[in-house]
Amino acid sequence: MTRAVLFDTETTGLDPLAGDRVIEIAAIELVNDLPTERWFHTLLDPERDIPEDVVRVHGITNAAVAGKPRFAEIADALLEFLGDGKLIAHNAPFDFGFVNAELARIGRPSLEAARMIDSLALARARFPGMPNSLDALCRRYGIDLSARTTHNALLDCKLLAQVYVELTGGRQRGLTLGAATRGRPAVSYAPAGARTPRVIVPSAAELAAHEAFLDRLKAPIWREEG
Repeated sequence: MTRAVLFDTETTGLDPLAGDRVIEIAAIELVNDLPTERWFHTLLDPERDIPEDVVRVHGITNAAVAGKPRFAEIADALLEFLGDGKLIAHNAPFDFGFVNAELARIGRPSLEAARMIDSLALARARFPGMPNSLDALCRRYGIDLSARTTHNALLDCKLLAQVYVELTGGRQRGLTLGAATRGRPAVSYAPAGARTPRVIVPSAAELAAHEAFLDRLKAPIWREEG
């Protein structure tokens, strides 16, 4: 079993070295590249104002973060959830840069660059020259974007988890033999509780072609009684 964590941040701006801070962080656990039911999410008091032009992007206002914990107060819980495995993010250098800046402020070690997996880089390698934003990838893979009216770290993580499954071929690792349906063999896909299993029933023509293929084999195991 391989554990990794996919995470996303929302911030007050684009440059942590210029004083921009994290105002939201979310993370989802992946096991064998498939999402589980475990996640981490919190809004944060950035200890500074959130510019209006940034609010228009993610919708997080100063009032929304008033009274929320500071990064130092959630650092232990966050680091425990992140663990010591691979860390996945879309445009990962951005998110790593902000989290590492927050860790430096409280005297904690940075996240190691060797742990980084950038899903944007994976997408660019797979779809060179094409739009590879999270929205574009969701549309390409037919993933529902109706809830994404603004940026939101937890929602973005959930969407990226689905995109990452597609980018890494994780669906194939979830492919299992299912129970027969009305006497026909069936295949279902059940990715660790992430999606509803989908039953695929072969057509009559496909079954006939399969039987014809078996006729050419000597004692095919598919015809043995189990």
